[in-house]
Amino acid sequence: MAVDTTPAVRAGRFRLLPLGVVFLTVGLSTAVVLPFLSLFLDREVHASPIRVTVFLVVAPLSGVVASALIGRLSDRRPIRRALLVGAALAGVVGAGLTAYVRDYWILLGLTATATALANSLFPQSFAYTRALFDRDDPARAAFGVSLMRTVFSLAWVAGPALAAVLLDVGGFRLVYGMAAVMYALAALVAALRLEELPLPARPVAADPDGSAPGPPGASRLRLALTALTFVLLQCPLTVGVQAMPLFIDTELNDDPSRAGLVLGLCAALEIPLILGLGALTARVRLRPLILAGGACGVAYYASAALAPSVPFLLLAQPVNALFIAAVSGVGIAYVQDLLPGEPGRATTLFTNTFPIGAMLAGPLLGLSAQVGYRWAYGMSTALCATGLLVLLLTRPAARA
Repeated sequence: MAVDTTPAVRAGRFRLLPLGVVFLTVGLSTAVVLPFLSLFLDREVHASPIRVTVFLVVAPLSGVVASALIGRLSDRRPIRRALLVGAALAGVVGAGLTAYVRDYWILLGLTATATALANSLFPQSFAYTRALFDRDDPARAAFGVSLMRTVFSLAWVAGPALAAVLLDVGGFRLVYGMAAVMYALAALVAALRLEELPLPARPVAADPDGSAPGPPGASRLRLALTALTFVLLQCPLTVGVQAMPLFIDTELNDDPSRAGLVLGLCAALEIPLILGLGALTARVRLRPLILAGGACGVAYYASAALAPSVPFLLLAQPVNALFIAAVSGVGIAYVQDLLPGEPGRATTLFTNTFPIGAMLAGPLLGLSAQVGYRWAYGMSTALCATGLLVLLLTRPAARA
């Protein structure tokens, strides 16, 4: 007797709607704040350059530590929804107080505590997505992760423009107030519309010689090399974006405002490509997609380093968008596959590679200011090539 699964499928799709709202609010809460953080510290807090530097180092480092600790906790107890709610409420506290506080040391303390906890909302949302799909539709888990990554990208398309309007209307108090409202909405939706998921099953794999069972997933060495791969691949993302206006101004002798056109075109292309690659994951293994994306990164940054004009950069953006879509979209599911049954730890491992790469980008930008911004893209080419080589050498372990 055939069983009608249509209601179950529709119910599964309906559950994605509140999850999509969570991703949208998380994206907006960060997109209205992060692009103007340095400006906030300079104009509102009147922090010295050294204090700004300390703040911009403490913020990502504390977020990395908090996300790693919460990621491990989320895989040991069935409290993933509760962690989403708690992280969102921490964001309400952090953003709400930042809207009014202007003392540097209090703000630094908030960043190392409440805001750091709120940063775990991003990886935990992806971990929840993976756990939900692993339970209901495992074959489409990678696509589900890519779909939610697209929603987050859409929020970042609209967020900076919205923040600019809020700055003109009400200043930074309104900007951080908006972020607090978004965090509150995320907490409300997660508490009322998301179900608490049981811990995913953690398979136990036998040793190749059949002597004794061992822990599932990749070895520590392979996990470390994989993390190194994504640090090397994602560091150029920060270098390329921050160097673009200066590169156009000093090297291409063009209007630096055209950097917005270049970066905007890449963002517009990136969204459908993330969805397309996510759909492709049902037919193609994730590792070849990551390798192809890394090759696109090498090709793009090498082309940018040799670019003679802004139109040339515009023509190269489809390759750049494909690189970003493969690394930041498919990359999450790739690392999650390395740690079956541990979506919190796996997602945190991946998402922490971006702030680490962003911190490494600072010295490279400083060096580029001395030798020329064309070198920023040359160094990014070398980073992508090294990351691609590490991934090629990190072969999957042979299965018993």
